[in-house]
Amino acid sequence: MPRLVAFDLDDTLAPSKSPVDPTMAELLRRLLEQTDVCVISGGRFEQFRDQLLSRLPTSTTLERLHLMPTCGTRYLRWDHTRWRLQYAENLSDDERAEALAAVEEEASRLGLWEERTWGPVIEDRGSQITFSALGQSAPIEDKSGWDPGGSRRSALRAAVQSRLPGLEVRAGGSTSIDITRRGVDKAYGMAKLAALSGIPLADMLFVGDRLDPEGNDYPVIALGLRTRAVADWTETALLVEQLITAA
Repeated sequence: MPRLVAFDLDDTLAPSKSPVDPTMAELLRRLLEQTDVCVISGGRFEQFRDQLLSRLPTSTTLERLHLMPTCGTRYLRWDHTRWRLQYAENLSDDERAEALAAVEEEASRLGLWEERTWGPVIEDRGSQITFSALGQSAPIEDKSGWDPGGSRRSALRAAVQSRLPGLEVRAGGSTSIDITRRGVDKAYGMAKLAALSGIPLADMLFVGDRLDPEGNDYPVIALGLRTRAVADWTETALLVEQLITAA
């Protein structure tokens, strides 16, 4: 059993923008009885709250849970009464304005600005700008069919990155790209977590669905973390069950 198991959220612990399944919630409760758990994903804290925290059993050991929204640009811990922010690597006003303009203009130029959307297409999350081609609340079936091969996200990521050399642009979920400060990504978050928690990187395991070179989980590989690629939450559930059983 690693001293800490880190998970992506969308398509790793739950379907994109959807609540975790009760089976997954119970497995996480059991895992937290044995080791620390980190959830690090591109969404805001509110997404973590709605998809994950609201679904965990009331007996869950929250003191062992580490939350890192917006790809690790923020870090929160439970202090027995509320989730307390430990740090936030916010973009400057100029960086946010540049990023917002670049992603909107390049998406329009590439024909990726869709007419039919569900919810916000571009979100300013303070420490991260996120573009979601179909909107944050798009149905899963529409999102999964928008770019199954990843070529549209790759083209947009490359175009926006060329406009923003001082920032980091990564493919996020099935229809999204995330923009943060250069070097402030999931690898940065995991390194900060090791320093702040006292748990060495060598004693951690990272589980995610986007460990491919253009995915936002990929930076953790350079840290030397043990990683496990999964296709969806059902594969993650099997892995967690194996960890609990083997402990």
